[in-house]
Amino acid sequence: MAPTAHADCDTRRTTIGTMGKKKTKKGGASTPATVQLDEAGVPFTLYEYHHSGDHMDEGYGKEAAEQLGKDERQVCKTLLVSTEHGLVTGVVPVNGHMSMKGIAQAVGEKKAEMAEPKDAMRETGYVVGGISPLGQRTKHRTVIDESVMAFDEVLVSGGKRGLSLGVNPHDLVKVLNAVVAPIATDKKSY
Repeated sequence: MAPTAHADCDTRRTTIGTMGKKKTKKGGASTPATVQLDEAGVPFTLYEYHHSGDHMDEGYGKEAAEQLGKDERQVCKTLLVSTEHGLVTGVVPVNGHMSMKGIAQAVGEKKAEMAEPKDAMRETGYVVGGISPLGQRTKHRTVIDESVMAFDEVLVSGGKRGLSLGVNPHDLVKVLNAVVAPIATDKKSY
């Protein structure tokens, strides 16, 4: 696959096979997220792009979708919520929001609220804008929005800003032992 180029970014796409064998040249980054996929034998595609800054009014995921030329419905953001029984990881498309009621119901909790960024970073080992559902320092229950299951490939953070991983959503569910549920909404609930 040829690299994708945009005027304002240095975007590279590298297909990674199982066991970490690169199928195409250039690019490459090892993070706990890529290690988890390699260890599980799950093929994925590495997408790198130039992250433009620390303050994102529209969100990090929307920047990734725009720079990589991907549909916002297949590029996902990873959000952590607090529940009575601990943190839960939610994966939803970047064109929407996460329903607190929906994610709470999906894991059998009464309520959920957004986790504090410092708690999310400490628990996952990643920085805000680069939190991946994969390779987190502490394993959390994970819920993936059902809408992303319609795609052959979804993009999630690769564990740092400017790095996304393309993976089959069914493989993502399996590797994360995730629940699939309707947790995305077009209304901001957090």
